Amino acid sequence: MIVFLNLIRWKNLIMIALVQFLIKYALLLPFFNSHGVTTTLKPLGFFLLVTATICIAAGGYIINDVYDIEADKVNKPSKVYINKLISENTAITLFIILNVLGVGIGYYLSNGIDQPSFFVIFIIASALLYLYSSYLKQIILVGNIIVSLIIALSIIIVGVFELLPVINEQNRVAQIFFFKIILDYAIFAFMINLIREMVKDIEDIDGDYKVGIKTLPILLGRERSTKMVFVLSLIPLFSVIYYVINHLFTQTLVVLYFLILVIAPLIYVSIKLFGADQKSHYKHISFVLKLVMLSGLLSLVLYQFILL
Repeated sequence: MIVFLNLIRWKNLIMIALVQFLIKYALLLPFFNSHGVTTTLKPLGFFLLVTATICIAAGGYIINDVYDIEADKVNKPSKVYINKLISENTAITLFIILNVLGVGIGYYLSNGIDQPSFFVIFIIASALLYLYSSYLKQIILVGNIIVSLIIALSIIIVGVFELLPVINEQNRVAQIFFFKIILDYAIFAFMINLIREMVKDIEDIDGDYKVGIKTLPILLGRERSTKMVFVLSLIPLFSVIYYVINHLFTQTLVVLYFLILVIAPLIYVSIKLFGADQKSHYKHISFVLKLVMLSGLLSLVLYQFILL
C-alpha cells in the first residue's frame, strides 16, 4: 500500500483535491447570498469530479514513472519503485484502471449535468498525460508546458463544471467574475509549475542526458538555462505584485499574507537561481516553488474577507 501511495504521489494528489475543495467551499459557496453565485454540483457530484481528477492524475504519475525508469536510476535512485517493488506490467495495469475510472466517472458526471461535451476534458487530460510521458517530454519545453497546462486544467475544471452550466441573465455577471478569479489562480499555477519543471530539468540533467531526452539544459547547458529560468521567475513575481496592488491593496491582512507567503518566497527563488550551480541548489529551489504554489492556492480562503 505504501509503495502504491508513493507511486501515485499521494501528497500531490491531496494538494489537487484540497485546491478543488477550496474553490467550491471557500470561494464559491460563501457568496451564494451576497453575490448571487450559483453552483451546479451537489456534494456527491463534486466528490465525483474530484475523484475523476485524482484518478487521471494518479495514472499520469504512474505512466511517467514507467517511462522514466532508466533516468530515475540516475536522478533519484531511492525513489525507483517499478521493477523493484512493483512490476512494470502491474504499473501499466494500474495506469489503465485509474484512467478508465477517471474517464468513466467524467462521462457519468458530464451527462448527469446535461453537458456531455464536458466529457472531452477528461479524455484530453488522460491522453496528454500519456503523450507527455511517452513522447512530449522529449521535446524541448513542450513537455514542461503540457504538464503545467494540465495542472492549470485541474483548477479550471471546477469553474467549468460549477459555474458555466447554470449561467443565466440574472447571475451572468457574478458567474463570470468568479470564473475569472479561478482562471487567475490557474494562470498562477501554470507559471509556477512551468518554472518548477524547468528547474527540475536542470536538476535531472544527468539522467536525462543518459536516456537521450533533449531538455533545455542539455541543449543550452546548465548555466544558460539557469539564467533563462531566472528571467522567467520574475514574471510570476511581478504578476503577483501587480495583482495585489490592483485588487487587494485595501485589505491589510491579505496584503501581508501575499507579501510573506508568496512574494517574499518568489524573491528568494529568484535570488537563489541567480547563484545556483549544484544539484542540491535546484532541488531546494524546486521545493520552495512547491511551497509557493501551495501558499498561493491556499489564499483562496481569504476571499471571504476580500469580497465583504
